[in-house]
Amino acid sequence: MKKFTFKGVLDGFRSSAPQPPRVDQEIVETLRPDHFTVAKTFRHGFPFQPTAVAFDPIQHLLALGTKSGSLRLLGRPGVDSHMQHETDAAVIQIQFLTNEGALVTATADDSIHLWNFRQKKPEVVHSLKFQREKITFIHLPLQSKWLYVGTDKGNIHVVNIENFQLSGYVINWNKAIDPTRKTHPGPVVHLSDNPADSSKLLIGFASGQLVVWDLKSRVAEMRWQASEGLLSVAWHHEGKQFVCSHSDGSLSTWQARQQTFKPLSISTPHAKPNKEGKMDPCKPIQKVEWKSLRATGEAYLIFSGGLPHDTAGRAPSITVIHGKTTTVLEMEHNVVDFITLCESPWVSDFQDPYAIVVLLQNDLVVIDLLTPGFPCFENPYPMDIHESPVTCCTYFADCPSDLIPAFYSVGSRAQKRTGFSEREWPVDGGEWNPTPCSYNEIIITGHADGSIKFWDASAGTLQVLYKMKTAKVFEKPRTKSTECSGMEEDPFAVHLISLCPESRKLCIAGASSHVIIFKFRKQEATTETWKLEIPVNYEHLEEGGEYSPDYEYPPRQNIKADSGESRVSFLISFELCKAKNRDQEIGPLRVRTGMQKKPPGFQAYLVCISIGLHGEPSSQITALGINSSYRLVAYGTECSIVVVDTEQRVCVLNMMTPDLYGSADPYQRVPRSPKRLNETNNEDRCRSPTSDQASLEEVIAKEDQQQEKNRRHSVPWRKKKFSFRKLRLSSVKAPNKEMLDFEQPQSSELITEHPSPIPDAEESVPEEAEEAQEEESPLDEEGEAESPPPVAPPRLKRKVTLQRPDSLPLDITSDNLSKTMPSLGTPIMKVVDLRREEEESSWEAVGRVIKKLNKLDSSFSRSRSSSMSSLENITNESVQCLAFVDSYTKKSDSSPCPTLWVGTSLGSVLTVMIAQPSSVEARLTTPVVLQPCGTIFRLKGTILTMSFLDCNGALIPYSFETWKDEKQDAAKDRSRWKVLQNYIETCSAEARPSISPTTVASSSSAAEQFGDRQFAVLVSEKHARVVALPSQNCVYRQQLADTNFVVKAEIISLKDSICLVCYLSSGQLSAYSLPSLRPLIYLDFLPLADLSFQTSKQGIQGIVDPMLSIWGQQMFVNEDTDQIARTFCFSNRGHGLYLCSPTEMQKFTVSAEFCQSLNEMVGELFLTREMPEPPKESFFRGLFGGGSRPLDREELFGESSGKASRSVAKHIPGPTLEGLNQRATSASSEVSRARDLFVERGEKLGVLEERAERMRNEAESFSTSAHQLMLKYKDKKWYQL
Repeated sequence: MKKFTFKGVLDGFRSSAPQPPRVDQEIVETLRPDHFTVAKTFRHGFPFQPTAVAFDPIQHLLALGTKSGSLRLLGRPGVDSHMQHETDAAVIQIQFLTNEGALVTATADDSIHLWNFRQKKPEVVHSLKFQREKITFIHLPLQSKWLYVGTDKGNIHVVNIENFQLSGYVINWNKAIDPTRKTHPGPVVHLSDNPADSSKLLIGFASGQLVVWDLKSRVAEMRWQASEGLLSVAWHHEGKQFVCSHSDGSLSTWQARQQTFKPLSISTPHAKPNKEGKMDPCKPIQKVEWKSLRATGEAYLIFSGGLPHDTAGRAPSITVIHGKTTTVLEMEHNVVDFITLCESPWVSDFQDPYAIVVLLQNDLVVIDLLTPGFPCFENPYPMDIHESPVTCCTYFADCPSDLIPAFYSVGSRAQKRTGFSEREWPVDGGEWNPTPCSYNEIIITGHADGSIKFWDASAGTLQVLYKMKTAKVFEKPRTKSTECSGMEEDPFAVHLISLCPESRKLCIAGASSHVIIFKFRKQEATTETWKLEIPVNYEHLEEGGEYSPDYEYPPRQNIKADSGESRVSFLISFELCKAKNRDQEIGPLRVRTGMQKKPPGFQAYLVCISIGLHGEPSSQITALGINSSYRLVAYGTECSIVVVDTEQRVCVLNMMTPDLYGSADPYQRVPRSPKRLNETNNEDRCRSPTSDQASLEEVIAKEDQQQEKNRRHSVPWRKKKFSFRKLRLSSVKAPNKEMLDFEQPQSSELITEHPSPIPDAEESVPEEAEEAQEEESPLDEEGEAESPPPVAPPRLKRKVTLQRPDSLPLDITSDNLSKTMPSLGTPIMKVVDLRREEEESSWEAVGRVIKKLNKLDSSFSRSRSSSMSSLENITNESVQCLAFVDSYTKKSDSSPCPTLWVGTSLGSVLTVMIAQPSSVEARLTTPVVLQPCGTIFRLKGTILTMSFLDCNGALIPYSFETWKDEKQDAAKDRSRWKVLQNYIETCSAEARPSISPTTVASSSSAAEQFGDRQFAVLVSEKHARVVALPSQNCVYRQQLADTNFVVKAEIISLKDSICLVCYLSSGQLSAYSLPSLRPLIYLDFLPLADLSFQTSKQGIQGIVDPMLSIWGQQMFVNEDTDQIARTFCFSNRGHGLYLCSPTEMQKFTVSAEFCQSLNEMVGELFLTREMPEPPKESFFRGLFGGGSRPLDREELFGESSGKASRSVAKHIPGPTLEGLNQRATSASSEVSRARDLFVERGEKLGVLEERAERMRNEAESFSTSAHQLMLKYKDKKWYQL
């Protein structure tokens, strides 16, 4: 008999009830950790803060060193390699091992390094660190393995570059200088061989002491003393003379074989006599070079600096003296170094110079010496990224294939650069074969001067396609822009960029709280730029006082809604008032008026300017989004959200962020009063948090008694009611004809009356709200059934109800409208708190403190304040993330509808419903209606990104319109449903594998069983949540950061799937599968301190919140990391990009598949080339002692010279050498082990052979004995035995 148990009964109930299958059983996630590899790929731009330059005359490669210890090797376009020293010490000098595929660098930490670039990825082979002396100069003779190293103490050491061992040969300063000299000569500033006799070494000291040292006899052969400090020395190719540059701007020429007290000649090329007859003082000549031509025998004397001190506005220059002609080439930036490119590498031969490479502080210039006028070569490298400082970046990998040709076509017509040399770029070393790429990449950079550049980043290169200047949309400011605006940065600076690649519509947000919307046209057009002024909403004003129309937009006048004449008079008075106070409202930006001729490309269509009233600074724009299908642009500020209809050029939504919550606002807010120019009259002024939004037709005057009554009462946050208002478009002309056209049908005006979300009479209202309602403005008893249009005093709380007009001419039926929009009363706002305390950390002591901090994480977003008390009261909530999508807002929704999802800095995700007509014709005349509704989701930390997946886990594509030429395809249908369907049909599985095939409700088995058709992926600084829609259940959650926070997060496609990738403030990169949020990788990548140059406080210590240091956490504040996030991008196929320095961009990847093919995309640096023959000596020059004399340096500096002191320098083997040694040791041990096994096997085989031989002998003996026995008894009978 079966035993009855209570557990068995429960099991029976469980088995009888149908159990829904888990989501992770339905969705197959293909990404694995081995699909990810984090690697830096390509670096583009100009090396930041360059310090040194060198050139290999045979390989034609250029090396640039920087202050941060990085190296760039440049060859022909496509040949570009970046290297980084282990230490961040500055590179002070570079020397190529000519035609040997190696170079030597000297760094500021007194080390020299040997780099090998025979392979595609250069590596350090050896390092040698000097411990007692500082390196000041190095010199490596041609085809020599001995490196001369000069130090600050005046000594010269010799290093063998093959093994980086010091030689025992040392030239001490006290033996080199004149014995009668009583002072130290200073550090070594120059070392070089005599071109005619390599055994003679010329040593130059900073004090002006010059010495020719005989290496063989180890004595000073010649000594000279210059009257001024020495900076550089250059030999004539014959070795008889050399020229020196000095600190007073003079050049002195000396005879190499005559010891005299005075030089052969002294000249000051740029000195001019003053009124007193004396020569004006000149700047130092930092470097001089002396080159000769074989054809004419004439010499080139090239130097930098030497201009007079008192010349105002004189730019840095390079001077070229050729024969009797002196040419001064002015540079835009300071000259760091220069080098002359010559045909012959031999210093004892005619060099035949053909170009000068000038390394400037912010540019690289190559001058053509063979073309009259000395023009510059056109630089093929993307060295002008920093032409204006980069303020934001956008990265599109796998963009439409027709986008790059379109940008290039309009960019090539605009970029007609003249004045450059027609000869080919001289730095043409290496070899690069561009590999065909199946997808295109575009990078868009926004700059501080308002310019935007479009770059082709495909196949590892970077080429500018198109450049535009947004500042041309505005009038030129009368004064300097930063002074006029009172801002720290340029008012035209671009902060955010949003591009719809398919429709080619561009939207940018600037530093002056302005948004510009562009349309792409292939042809030139003459059009007018529309302007939309949007006010900044603040809390309610103080009681009493007179209010101008500046504070109310539109101003509330005592007019009737149906009076056309009153509306006209009101509009005229409003325009006049705006014109009167325009300087105070708009600030430094004024849109150009009238019809304007616009070049091909992106042409400005609409400008939205946030108005700061009475000198108020307008809120900065923090989020930006565009949807070409909805024809809407949304942007969020530090306190509000704005949605603009680009089709009708009107603002359809302008609300304060707290108003989006309705009655479900979970925060206790402190009213914030805007700063005033006159603080004495506005000390106690506090405005309502409600964004007072009412359409123009709603403006009806209330009774004076009602106004006075409403003004006497304060308005708490939780008792606010909301209204919406359409903002009228004002053209750049005044007055605007369209604004004054009051003969339009009333229905088209009334469509903008958005319903105020007021609670229904039957709904329960909180007690506080009821009390406030009774005290402030009670409604009539019949007001709920039928009430007149409301009238409210400026910026005060209103208790009104609105009813939708019956004559509303929407092309949407009432049934559809009821499905699309909520009822006219307040929607039931439900707060879904997705925050959950994670399991206790293993380090409990710190974990408990962090958890206490996380309790305040609803208001905590990287510590907005330095005091803990400020975390309890919310004063500001900015919009940080926006997403247009067809989704669900209620649990009862059966089909998706257009929505706008809003993520805030306090971790809230709110939804705004969008109602728009379905037909194209009605869309042109019927405005769009927006209303906050649905469920509020809450996470910890600022919302960073939001994406939506279908029930199969594929990314839902955003709806868009394909780009069409307006002149040719104006009559074609642009419905988003048809366009999206065509897009899905033509979308290949290889190019877009992770895109959902449809945006409507799916009929798959998973959707039928669950009733959920979408997944919303919500990512904040701390957590990630996956919410099923429309059920609004949180199905997956993952903690992204504990003691740190996420700086940048994005959902990307990778290897036929999608994933979430994050960059954390602790410097790691993490990735999670979707939708399960299963961790895939967590790897070290880049310390956040390396990006601190973008912050306003410049440095890791300046951007750490001091209050958070009591928990031992080094955390950045929000204002500092926002700028870093603007230039840190993730894109599809695992690609990424960040601004590694103010002048360079670094690309990286998280794709293991791309890393495997990366080596094929990189160009070859080293090519096998023959060394030219040395110059031949004539018979007479050899007979009379002329010409070059060979030197056996091995005999001088080898073992015979002795061993150097170990305390002078320490040898550090490079990682490559260590790896080779380890591999060699491992291989040797394996060979030894194999030999031992072989010997052992041989011994065993020997023993076996001996045993076999013994057995054979025994067998033979037995066979013989048996045969003899057989013969013995062969003839005997049996009975004879």
